[in-house]
Amino acid sequence: MMALEGIGELRDLLFFLLLCLTLLAELLEMTAASAQGLDGESDLVCPSVCRCDEDFIYCNDRGLSAIPPLPPSATVLYLQNNHIDNAGLPRTLEHHMTVRVIYLYDNELDDFPMHLPPSLRELHLQDNNIRLLPRTALARLPLLEKLHLDDNSVSTVSIEDQAFADNPRLRLLFLSRNHLSSIPSGLPASLEELRLDDNRISTIPTHAFRGLSSLRRLVLDGNLLANQRIADDTFSRLSNLTELSLVRNSLQTPPLNLPSAHLQRLSLQDNNLIHMPRGSLDGMRRLQRLDLSGNNLTTLPRGLFRDLESLGQLLVRGNPWHCGCNLRWLHDWLEAKGNTITVRGFICQTPERVRDMALRDLTNQMDECELAAAGGAGVGTGVGVGGNRVSGGAAGVISTTLSPPQGSLFTLRSKRPGVGLPEIGLDYTLSSSGVGKNLALNVKPLSHDSIRVTWSVAQTSSSFRLSWLRLGTSSAMGSITETLVRGDRREYLLTSLQPASSYIICMVPLVSNSGSRSSLPGEDTESNEVPVCARTETSDPSHPDDDGEDESSDKLTSLPLAGIIGGATAIVSLALIIGIFCWYGHRAGRFTSQDHYSHSSSRKSKHYDDYIESGTKKDNTILEIRSPGFQMTPMATRQPLQPKPVREDYIIHTIFPSNGTVH
Repeated sequence: MMALEGIGELRDLLFFLLLCLTLLAELLEMTAASAQGLDGESDLVCPSVCRCDEDFIYCNDRGLSAIPPLPPSATVLYLQNNHIDNAGLPRTLEHHMTVRVIYLYDNELDDFPMHLPPSLRELHLQDNNIRLLPRTALARLPLLEKLHLDDNSVSTVSIEDQAFADNPRLRLLFLSRNHLSSIPSGLPASLEELRLDDNRISTIPTHAFRGLSSLRRLVLDGNLLANQRIADDTFSRLSNLTELSLVRNSLQTPPLNLPSAHLQRLSLQDNNLIHMPRGSLDGMRRLQRLDLSGNNLTTLPRGLFRDLESLGQLLVRGNPWHCGCNLRWLHDWLEAKGNTITVRGFICQTPERVRDMALRDLTNQMDECELAAAGGAGVGTGVGVGGNRVSGGAAGVISTTLSPPQGSLFTLRSKRPGVGLPEIGLDYTLSSSGVGKNLALNVKPLSHDSIRVTWSVAQTSSSFRLSWLRLGTSSAMGSITETLVRGDRREYLLTSLQPASSYIICMVPLVSNSGSRSSLPGEDTESNEVPVCARTETSDPSHPDDDGEDESSDKLTSLPLAGIIGGATAIVSLALIIGIFCWYGHRAGRFTSQDHYSHSSSRKSKHYDDYIESGTKKDNTILEIRSPGFQMTPMATRQPLQPKPVREDYIIHTIFPSNGTVH
């Protein structure tokens, strides 16, 4: 009995063990299957043509024409330098909500991508062929902060109105090297950096940067900007601007009202700067870098850098600097700054004796300027701000500033009524010319903003000081501008003047004073001659009749010469016509005699014009070609004298002489 019970217990134990083994086998099989499934899933996570590094997916430079399936955890996609077009952007891309940055530059996109992830913060689309910026596509990217659209085909008209209205977080916008002709409108107020370099922008109106108070960096290099096409208060609205770059434009002076409170970097190189007005850099106490390289500056006005307390870099290479006493103040300023400022390119071009020398190295020469100032202190008359000689009492309140050579202008304002050049007491009401001891001056307005100045001299001079004053409501408070003109010139064109304004223009010859210690070597000093002045007015552009009158007067002055030429032409033409008639009559008489002779001949009479004279021996009765045996006779045997018809038909006969040979 007990044996049977032991056998039953052993059977139950074996059954239990078998059950456990079966469960263990199934568990092992499920584990293996799950492991294989994970391996398959990992193969789908990273595309075989790409390389994955955690959440960074590198599919660049693979020759792809479409974006492959991406893992759901991707955050940065490198897809540049492929052949992806708009059709290669899958609609499923917008479902990848973890993507933050996409690099799609240097592909074949023709339109702005539509199905991008709305979580996108940074988008690179450079080097494509995108033309249109639609608001609907940009509205799908409400979190976008940086947009790079360099080297595309975007034009001003292809940017849809209010295209960026739904991008309140956009901080950086690059539109370099496109086809823009003006500043895009509707830019978001959140914008901090804007690059518009190498476009075709020629005009900047007052409202161009309205609302961009957060803008800190503005790059407008390589456009078509000129002073006349930039509104006066264009940049003053950018109160938080820290960097402004206007490289490679056509500026002659810095734009007016530059933002000064926070500006740290100002780049004006490679323009056509000829003048840095006094006060153009006022208030820029935070300016750290100033680049004036590659312009036509010869001097800088005293006090230009008076507020540049933080300036650490001054780049001025590529300018024809004239290192005379006019730059004594700058030499002293640089000496005072010492090693706190780095200067590049301040190399003198003139005078000849200091050519290729650095301004900082002209300590001895600049000391001579101080001696010259001390030596002239006791003279009863002195050189005023504009170069005119005034009495000793007036000279004491005028700062002496030597003028730069030709091409560099600087503006000086008189400090009190009655002081300045030209002298206000003189009467220039009706005079458009002036005559002095050795100089005759003539001025003539050419247009509403230009005046032509011509002069003649009895004695040669090394140079001339030319000054002009625009008269305002008070003559003494006008603005005086002056320049030096080379001694070999006899005319000068004043441009960019104010229309419908009165100008007094004065000139005085300068003589070389290289042997005197009272001036810097190579400097020119005034002769004893009083400045010769003339007055004229620029025309009003709203009344073009004045120009018409000038043109009419010019035409009237040219009428006598035109009459002489026309009369001579008529006489020659008449003589030629008479000669043709005489020749025609002579030839007609010859034809008549020939016809009479032909009628008395036994041969058939032929008219002169019935024959062709090309490589033949002409006879009045027959035309023969002296090569093998042909005769050409016209079909019409008698025609009146008239021009040859366009086309004639001929019969060709073979001539058989009596000896049987063919000629």
